Order: sequence, then C-alpha cells, then structure tokens
Amino acid sequence: MAATNPRTMFEKIWESHVVFQEPDCPALLYIDLHLIHEVTSPQAFQGLREKGLKVRQPSKTVATVDHIVPTTDRSLPITDPQASELIAQLRGNCRENGIELHGLESRHQGIVHVIGPELGATQPGMTVVCGDSHTATHGAFGALAFGVGTSEVEHVLATQCLLQNRPRTMEVRVEGTLPPGVTAKDVILAVIGRIGVGGGTGHAIEYTGSAFRAMSMEERMTVCNMSIEGGARAGMIAPDDATFNFLCGRPRAPQGEAWDAAVAAWRCLPGDEGARYDRSIAFDAAQLEPMITYGTNPGMAIPITAPVPDPARMEDAVRQSALRKALGYMAIEPGKPLLGRPIDVVFIGSCTNSRISDLRAAAKVLRGKKVSPKVRVLVVPGSQPIKRQAEAEGLADVFRQAGCEWREAGCSMCIAMNGDMLAPGQYSVSTSNRNFEGRQGPGGRTLLASPLTAAACALTGVVTDVRTLL
Repeated sequence: MAATNPRTMFEKIWESHVVFQEPDCPALLYIDLHLIHEVTSPQAFQGLREKGLKVRQPSKTVATVDHIVPTTDRSLPITDPQASELIAQLRGNCRENGIELHGLESRHQGIVHVIGPELGATQPGMTVVCGDSHTATHGAFGALAFGVGTSEVEHVLATQCLLQNRPRTMEVRVEGTLPPGVTAKDVILAVIGRIGVGGGTGHAIEYTGSAFRAMSMEERMTVCNMSIEGGARAGMIAPDDATFNFLCGRPRAPQGEAWDAAVAAWRCLPGDEGARYDRSIAFDAAQLEPMITYGTNPGMAIPITAPVPDPARMEDAVRQSALRKALGYMAIEPGKPLLGRPIDVVFIGSCTNSRISDLRAAAKVLRGKKVSPKVRVLVVPGSQPIKRQAEAEGLADVFRQAGCEWREAGCSMCIAMNGDMLAPGQYSVSTSNRNFEGRQGPGGRTLLASPLTAAACALTGVVTDVRTLL
C-alpha cells in the first residue's frame, strides 16, 4: 500500500530526531552517536570544565586517536610533543568522563570513520556527528551523519543535542554496471566533477540506483565519505541486506531479540514510493571512467584519458581565474591529458580508501611486481583490525615485496599532521579526499584517484590508466 504522505529516508530520520522546533528557527536535534578524536575534542572538554558541566550521556560517545598519531613503529616513543600532549589529553578526558576510548594500545584503534562501522556503533536510522568534515561516511548505513565544529562538539557532549537548520534533499541516481577499472571512488569523483564543490550546498544527498545497490558497504562508505567535497551537508544510502549482514555480530550492534527488532525497524527506513527530492541528477554507470583530479579542489576532476581543461576556453571569469590559479599551483599545462606525468609519491589510505577491499584492490595490481624506483609508496590501513586482516591475507607481504612502506593505522598523509607529508613541489597520487593547496604538505601537489589507479601509477612512476594493466 502506498504511503499517504510519502517521505524520503532523510525526512524519516530527521523528523524522528527533532526534540524541539521553534517556527523559522533551527531544530533541536537529538544525536544518537558522537565520535571524537584527539584534535577537535580538547577545547570542548575544557569548555565543559569551565562551565561546570559533565558529559550528559557518555555511552553515546566513542573516541579514538587518528589524526596526529604517527604511522611508524608503535614500539618507538612519539617524538612530536604536540602529538603526545593531544593523545594524553584525550586519554585523561575519556577516563574522567567514562567514555570508551580506542587509544594506541587498543586492538580497535584506527581512523574514526573506519572504526565506527567496524564496532557496529554506526547503525541505520541514527544521527551521527563528529568534529571532522568526513563524518558523512556513516551515511552509507542509512544514517544522517555530518561533521561539526569544536563548539558543537562541546554542545553535544553537554546535552546530546544540537541545533541544526534542516537541509534540502538531493538525489544522485546511478543506474547500470560499472565498467572494469571503475570503482566507487571514480563514481563520487565523477559526481563532484559534474556538480562542482558547491553543487550540493544546503542539501543532504541520497545516492540511489542499481550501481549503489550493487556496491559493498565499504564502497558505499567511500561514496558517502566525499559528499562534503560536493558541498553537501550529508550523504546517505538506504540500508538493505548488505547493511544488515555487515553489522550482524559486531560489538556495539544489537544482539538476539533486539537485533531482530532493530532490523525490522531498519527495513522501514528507505524512502516511500512517490517521495520527492528537491533536486535530482542521474548518471549512466556504463559511461563512467577512471577519474583523476588535476587542480586544487575535488571538483577539478576528469576522466584519466581526458585533457586538462583550458581556462582560455571558459566564459565565466570567476571560474577562469580559479582554474588559472589552480593550474599555476599544480604546474600543470592545460589542454593535455595527465597521462604520463611523472609522480613522486603514492598514498593509499585515509578514511576514504583504507579499508580491506581497498587494500585488496591495490594488492591485485601490485602482486608480483615492483613499484617504480622513483616513487615512494605509503600503504596505511584504516584500523588495527584491517592491518591484522591484511597481514593474515598476505596483502602486507605483497606491498612490502613490491617496495611499498607498510604502516600503522592512522590518517597519515591525508592531512599531514603526523610526519607523513610531501616535500614542496612533489606530486602525489592519493586515495584520500582532498587536494587543497598544501593539504599533504606545504607546496605539495595532490592528484586524487582510486586505489586501482594509485597502484598502477606506483608501478609505472607516471600517471597511468589502470585499464592498460588489468
């Protein structure tokens, strides 16, 4: 029977979490899961102390260390005093407030957006926040997940609620089967390349269509992870059997009868027939190709065989100026493909592409081969469980034998706060999510790509279409 008032998945989750709503004001939204890390939480805890407040619901918060932790040998002492201090502060704050912490000694330590799903803490229908812009990752489970600022971290700790303006809804539909060599990372880069870095501003995006339904949960997380790069407040994919199978039996997932009840409720979350979005765009999966970025934001993305856009051919003066500036920083000539351009570093990791399926894909390309002697290759698993699994499957041996550096779990070169960074002028093919000026190190130049493309570039030492190697 069709719903009398059909609603999108976003509308169902939002409306069920509104605690109070004044007309023409932001809604007070209840938060189910709060994820914290060592960089954006110290000021929030200090704010609580200054106001004489306590964490309202410690069981709703999960902490880890990831941004500033070194990815080198964990048996060695941390030499960066700032990193040591931030890690110690988080440990003390969590101990004082009874918050679950996965520090360097934890078997579950890892990138916050990797371990939330691994623990089963991320679940369909939840509202999830974190002091990190890539919190949209958790939307892959049919959750409403978004990043918040430090003052908002404090507010959630104190109240378990947050004032939020209701975003509009946007559908991104991709139908069909992805061609060989085309991955979830290529799909989201193609989406952002089309809509631009502001195309999703003020919207919560729901990804629909057969291409997303066919993706694993890890691939869906890659897609939702980069929603913020298109300006969106959140990215979401409706839960299904793949979601439930992923969560079943995980430490924080419901158990027994509670599991059965949860799954029954989760099956009601997908949008109703006839529900309308404020905006919709569609793609044909068969027309997609491996993607790569050429500029200084993720919207500057092209198929890997396509020429770099020429600002002289642009009519919009603002876009023309932005492209000239980006190409000047990147020292890239317009009008020619990036294929064959020498590179210096390959980074396989980050909350976008550090999961076991990403490592398997890269290892498939590298197995039995050697990376170019001119290229440094860092492979950084997203969590300690992923690291152990990769080692058990022999993937770590594949990387080491190919000449890659096999690292400990952490954000690593994605954000370059931990010693893993580019030298000025170096080019990196990176599986991370941002190619901003200096993001991977002052003066560093980042080309975003999939793990398949990154591994192909590592072998040849130049920008390479992985389809020529498959």
